[in-house]
Formats: sequence, C-alpha cells, structure tokens
Amino acid sequence: MSDRRPVPALEVKGLDVYYGHSHALQGVDLTLDTGVFSVVGRNGMGKTTLCKAIMGLVRASAGSIRIRGEEVTRLNPARIARLGVGYVPQGRRLWRSLTVDEHLALAGGLRRGAWTIERIYDTFPRLAERKNNGGNQLSGGEQQMLAIARALLTNPQLLIMDEPTEGLAPVIVAQVEEMLLRLGDEGDISVLVIEQNIGVATAVSRNVAIMVNGRINRIIDSARLATDRELQQRLLGVGTHGADVTEAEAAPAKAEAAGTPQPERKGPARIYVSNPVLPTRWSQPVPIARIESAARTQSAAVTRLEETTRTRREPAASRTSGPPIVLVVGTLDTKGAELRFIRDIIAGIGLRTRLVDVSTSGKATSCDVTAQEIALNHGRGGAGVFGADRGASVTAMAEAFERWLRRQGNIAGIISAGGSGGASLVAPGMRALPIGVPKLIISSVASGDVGPYVGPADITMMYSVTDVQGLNSISRTVLGNGANALIGMVKARLDQQTGKQRDTPANLPAIGITMFGVTTRAVQKIAADLREDFECLVFHATGVGGRSMEKLVESGQLAGVIDLTTTEVCDLLMGGVFPATDDRFGAIIRSRVPYVGSVGALDMANFGAPDTIPERYRQRKFHVHNPQVTLMRTTPEENERIGRWIGERLNQMDGPVRFFLPEGGVSALDAPGQPFWDPDADAALFGALERTVRQTSNRQIIRIKRNINDPEFTAAIVSAFRPLLGRAGSRRRVAR
Repeated sequence: MSDRRPVPALEVKGLDVYYGHSHALQGVDLTLDTGVFSVVGRNGMGKTTLCKAIMGLVRASAGSIRIRGEEVTRLNPARIARLGVGYVPQGRRLWRSLTVDEHLALAGGLRRGAWTIERIYDTFPRLAERKNNGGNQLSGGEQQMLAIARALLTNPQLLIMDEPTEGLAPVIVAQVEEMLLRLGDEGDISVLVIEQNIGVATAVSRNVAIMVNGRINRIIDSARLATDRELQQRLLGVGTHGADVTEAEAAPAKAEAAGTPQPERKGPARIYVSNPVLPTRWSQPVPIARIESAARTQSAAVTRLEETTRTRREPAASRTSGPPIVLVVGTLDTKGAELRFIRDIIAGIGLRTRLVDVSTSGKATSCDVTAQEIALNHGRGGAGVFGADRGASVTAMAEAFERWLRRQGNIAGIISAGGSGGASLVAPGMRALPIGVPKLIISSVASGDVGPYVGPADITMMYSVTDVQGLNSISRTVLGNGANALIGMVKARLDQQTGKQRDTPANLPAIGITMFGVTTRAVQKIAADLREDFECLVFHATGVGGRSMEKLVESGQLAGVIDLTTTEVCDLLMGGVFPATDDRFGAIIRSRVPYVGSVGALDMANFGAPDTIPERYRQRKFHVHNPQVTLMRTTPEENERIGRWIGERLNQMDGPVRFFLPEGGVSALDAPGQPFWDPDADAALFGALERTVRQTSNRQIIRIKRNINDPEFTAAIVSAFRPLLGRAGSRRRVAR
C-alpha cells in the first residue's frame, strides 16, 4: 500500500529576495496543500514581494519555489502562468480602454477547464451587465470582480490574490469572502490570499501565516487569531513598538507549541502613535522624528494599548450612564442639513440625541461626535481611515464606527439617512447592536436588495423616493416620517422597560426552532407541545434565518435551540441561494446553550428559476417548488461531506447536545413514493455524522426509524429537549 503524500499546491523554502541592499524576504518557508491559505501582515512586511516572487516578477536570490512539485524559481512569468498559476495583483491592473468582454477574451484560452466566460458572467452578474464598459468606467468593486474573473478564466490550479478586498465597500468585501469560501469548498483551485483585513483572512482559511519584517513569524489557527486582540495588536496593529516582534516573538511561539507557561512581561514599553495630530485627506506622511518625539512610555501595569487609550478616545458622555440617547448618524459633509432635520424632530419631543459624523473627507463639521473621534477606533487610527481611496476609507470608517458603537451603553435607538455609501457605513454597526434596539436607515437603495445591509438584524429600511440630497417637499415628508417612526419605536420600548405596558405575555424562556417548508409539520407539532412552558421563536432556514437565530443566542435571548432544519449548510457547501455562513453553529459553540438538532431538508440544495441553475448541476434530479425556487436532490458524496462539516461543529459544542437522525427521511420530499426518496444518500449523511462526532454522555447521536415529520419523531425531540432545560421557571429569559 502506497503512503505517498499528495504533492503540495505551493511549497516555498528558504526564499530570499533583495531590492538593492534591502533584504525584503528573509528565508521564507511556506506550504499550501489545498484549499485557501491566508498571509497577513502590516504594510512593508514583504507580502506583495512574496506574490511577485512566486509569479516570477522579481528574481529570488536564494531558496526554492515549487508549484505542484515543479521548480519554478528561475522561470519567467509566462511559463509560470502556463503551469496553472493565476494572479490577482494589488491595485487590479486593468486596461482603461478595454471593455469587460475584451479583458475576458484576452484571458480566456490559456488553459482549458471549468471556468468559461459564460460561467464568469453567471458568477459575477454585475460584470455581465457591464460587459461593454471600459475598465475606467467601472466602480472599485466591479474592477476587483473583473481582476478576479480574469485570473479565474485562466483555469488555474493555484490562485495568488494580493489584497483582494483592498478599497472595497463592506457589501463587496462580503461577496469576495463568500467567493473564496466557495473556491475552497469546491477544492479544484488552491488559493493563497494576501490580506490586511483580519476578518477576511481568518474567515476564509483555517490557518493564517503572519509575516513580520520579511519572515513568516508564525502560522496560527485562524479562530484564535480572530479572537486574540492582544496578539493582533502586537503583530499587526499600530501600538507597542515592533522592534521585538521577530526574534522576540519567535521564542514565545516555540514555547506555545511546547505548552510551557510564559513569564509575565515586565518593564516599561514605548508607545508610538502614527498620527500625533488628526489627519485630513490632504495630510502628508508624518516624519519619523516627529513620531519619535510624540511617543510616550507605558508603565508595566498596563498591558494593552487599547485599554490605555480608551478613556482619552471616548467623550465623557459615552462613559456615563445617563438618560437613553438616540443616535443620528451619517456623512455630515454631504448630508448635514438632512441629518440635522431628523435630529431636530427627535429632540423636539424631548428625547436626548447625539449627532454622529462618519464622513471620510476629513472636513470639519459641527456635531456631537466627530469623524476624527470615530476614526480613532480603527486598528490603525486615523491613518487607516482618511485616504485617497474612497472605497478603502468607507470600509475602514464602517469598521471604526462599529467598534465605537459596541462601547456605547445607553443607546435607545439609531437612525441614518443617505445613499449606498452611507448605508454601507452605518449598517455593520447597527447589525452589532442587540435585537430590539430600534434601527432605521432612510436610503435611496432601500427599494432594491437590502439583504446585504440588514443581514440577521432587525434593521428597518425606508426608501427615500428622491435622493437624500437637499430638503424639499418630498424629502421633508419622508425624513419626517422616518424620524417619527423611530420616535414611536423608541418610546414604546422605553415604556416597556419601565413597566408601563401591562399587556405583555408571561415571561417564559424563549427557544429557537429552525423550519423549512418541507419540515413545517414537524415544527408546528414541536411548538404546540412546548408552548405552555416556552416561548417558541421559529426561524425560516433561508440563510438569514439561521443567522438571526444565532444572533439571539449570542445576545443571551434564547435559553435553548431546536435546530431541526440545518438545510442552510447544504446551500453553503453546494452553492445554493440560501447559504449559511461558515460560522453556522458558532453562537451555540460559544454560548454553550442546550442544543437539540437534526438533518432537516439536507436532501436538497436551493436554486432560483430553472434557468439560473449552474451549468455543472444541469443533469441532476430537480423538483420545481414554484417558478422562483428549484430544489436539487443531494448525492451520497455530497451528503457525506455535509455530515462531516456538521459533525466537526458538533464536536466543538461543550453544552448538552442531542442530534437526531430520521431514518424514514429528512424532509417531506424524502419519503417513500416522494421525488427525493433516496435511502443511500441519507445513509451516507448519517454514517458521516456518526463517524465524525465524538459521542459522550453530553453529546449524543440518536437514530429514529421515522420520517422527520412523523409524530413519533417530534415526540422524541420534545422528550429529549425538556430535560436539558429543566423546569421552565428555572431559566429566565434576558430582558429585551
């Protein structure tokens, strides 16, 4: 029996690159087997040089680069591309005069494969709409789509992506992130992602390499990096001086691997701020001497820069409890009159308000919280927010505003008005607020697809009718309606919190239940059996439904979960239209709430109308649910993959877990005589779960010889769930 290991997609050993006398890459070692692998680091650490060296655009002084076992260190870029390496360069590098169609025609034909121009247009519908536009007529997001599409069209086996989300709005960043996850799941292309966006880097790959001063400082689990703010600050942020993050960090890295405890760091630390004065978009780089002179010494008693600067960064009003505040947020440099109009209406009825500026122009405005104050909450401070690239500035300001908003403790409601940019700025912060806090966005984009803005949160979006540009008879009416709508929501919630509303239902513990059309009968029976003891909140498993349920879990508003319908995982892995995120089950893992789950509707992937089904699935078994929804039956191979994916998440749950397998079928369509009845596919799913899950007394897989909608199956679910929560009165729901 052969024990040969598969050849890595990319293997870099001892790579050195010089620019004159500057040693840019210093003995870099890196291996990418399959899937997606991220490399992160600050500017100037050598990340782009690594990409160029792999592509043959800069010459290596020493070391080796192998692509699927073949040495390419001395090959020219054209030869490397023909070996199956695609490259998405930083800055996109498009031809201004060529149309989208002409860009793709030039890239096509280098290598035959699954990626065709038709598939590109199917994957990026926006490019299809703009196919006759030149490179200089595209937005930043469209340009990035085209740069990625151009590389995919070469049908690479290895794809190198240098800063793929740089300068993109949050909505486009999410689309790029989803595409990377899909590429990793499909497994046909290995992807090396160079990123500064920690959120993207950790979301798309299991492990992340951190590059410091031309070296791979360490390779770390992405989940740990995503949650370890101190480590991010030390290796990637602006703060404690980084002179010791190469050799000094190497010893702790080795000690961590060996499991030895580390002595506490003592002594003073030098603190550097990249911008001693608030920057504007016209600011010049601050001289090193000035940064040195503005630096200060931090005592040994303080361990985190973020903690030491918090008091100075936040205005006094945000640190005191005080009466509840309504935030009026937007880009005051362009929407000042409209936002002040809203503020005056809200303040006029006696509610306390704060006017918050999130504009990125750097212009001074009259408000309660300036854009400069908000920008200081970004990981790189004002330097990371105010710049020439508007898309990058919007992304950074949205991140800074979300961080600022998380630290405000007395928000009664929040309202904003603007266009797509304004909505992109405020929506991530609004999504971070608890369910129940009134949130309203008045925008010109509110009549289209608002899913990317609303996500799993209870954000209300109101169409502005006219553009939010100046006050007129129409805009005054719409903005006034929005302001008064928020006033009504805020006052009703405040009345409820002070006990003025006496007709509220009994304070029963709330539980979440997931449902799809093909599991409705089961959910109705479960809810009917439990309604005397629990408030049953049902979530439709359309991607956002699962995220909404987990958001309530995260905020402590659910005492337990009956996750009967996990079909969103199928769409995530198969490319359906109702996908979960990769963090599906994450809230249950982190909160340890009692969890009862099942495999509801994992027999199907969901697509739109029949003509929207991807080409690779055209020969499969389908069921037309309605003219807009087409269901595809999953195969045994796909079900095995789904079972492993879910099983790995169940293993991470430390709370009580009971997971049920209905041997009589996982949906109404998966039953004898029904179109999706396939015992072999179900057996593959069940077998993969049982092989993957490490069963204990607290984590059990249970088989039931019934269909998921049968009364005997729902009775088993209810009987297993009750003991996990104990008496109904023993668990109280968090006040909303």
